[in-house]
Amino acid sequence: MTDIVDDLKWRGLIALSTDEDALRKALADGPVTFYAGFDPTAASLHIGHLVQILTMRRLQLAGHRPLALVGGATGQIGDPRPTAERTLNDPEVIAAWVGRLRAQIEPFLDFDGPSAATMVNNLDWTSGLSAIDFLRDVGKHFRVNKMLTKEAVARRLESEEGISYTEFSYQLLQAYDFLELKRRYGCTLQQGGSDQWGNLTAGTDLIHRITGENVHLIATPLITKADGTKFSKSEGSAVWLDPEMTTPYAFYQFWLNAADADVVNYLKVFSFRSREEIEDLARQTEERPQARAAQRALAEDLTTLLHGADQTAAVVNASKALFGQGDLAELDAATLAAALSELPRARAAAGTPLIDLFAETGLVASKSAARRTVREGGAYANNAKVEEEDAALTPELLLHGRWLVLRRGKRNLAAVEVDGS
Repeated sequence: MTDIVDDLKWRGLIALSTDEDALRKALADGPVTFYAGFDPTAASLHIGHLVQILTMRRLQLAGHRPLALVGGATGQIGDPRPTAERTLNDPEVIAAWVGRLRAQIEPFLDFDGPSAATMVNNLDWTSGLSAIDFLRDVGKHFRVNKMLTKEAVARRLESEEGISYTEFSYQLLQAYDFLELKRRYGCTLQQGGSDQWGNLTAGTDLIHRITGENVHLIATPLITKADGTKFSKSEGSAVWLDPEMTTPYAFYQFWLNAADADVVNYLKVFSFRSREEIEDLARQTEERPQARAAQRALAEDLTTLLHGADQTAAVVNASKALFGQGDLAELDAATLAAALSELPRARAAAGTPLIDLFAETGLVASKSAARRTVREGGAYANNAKVEEEDAALTPELLLHGRWLVLRRGKRNLAAVEVDGS
């Protein structure tokens, strides 16, 4: 597709927008300078933010100029959550998080050429702004009755928690960002999540009131699990971009385990595969769902995009080795530990009977069931069949001097971590 609006719509990436015809014309006439904002309210971005980053990349590949804003100012307040006030972090912590988030965003954008990206921080234009100047120059353009109708504000007003003036004022700050980016860089398009629509429109309203000009918005849909809940830190289900917070193995497994009903949509949103490739994977999913071709393509594409080809190869090898299709001893310690962190586990000491460990990890219901599994040939330790019912854990069995992998049958896995003694 040559029309970026058509491509974004086909991928399901436009949940809401301002005048679509005007937006389409502006992008066709381009290049358009656009921005997306990321608040440092945690030490890492998560896959909800990845939707925005990859949408920025798509727009840049279509010839438009991205401004990636990491909010050193707005991060000190935080946009209103639906249920409760945010905990305010120290400015020093926020400044450190700004650096971490910038480092996560930068690899996805190109900072050279005619469509070169620019990183910006809204603390640059708010730190010297007095409260009086802000209220006179920005606040006077907002009507409280309209601010109260914004969804995030309205939901909080209906809750027992209510909303502080601090969070109530967030939409003024985000609107001011759009105005400043228009003045400084000629920015005429803002993108964000559909749950931010009230904050997004605050910016277009402010620009129109001050300059008389119309600017554009694109809101992407929220990415949800099969049960309809979203992935976010506030929901306790974030999949982080930082490899220390979500390991490459766990990241890969998350996408590999995507439901058949979700995987094609995930491919459209998160991958850069063509329409033809995605439609082919959709057909494969419908005809041979057990092959999980779409899930494997999605997991490999995204893990490579975020963590690199070497890490992807390592986690693919780990995934295969856990299920007897590779040598567990060849996995490096970090990859093995990450893979085993996803499994049921028990702690043990050298000399512990293996049948005890099969029972303690929950692979079988009892020691007698473990003996039966051994007799039937379905018990494995580090992918080697357990032949004797009285076999015990010995130092020679340990991977990296620490781990033992137990398997019952083809798919049921558990890990044993050995005490230092």
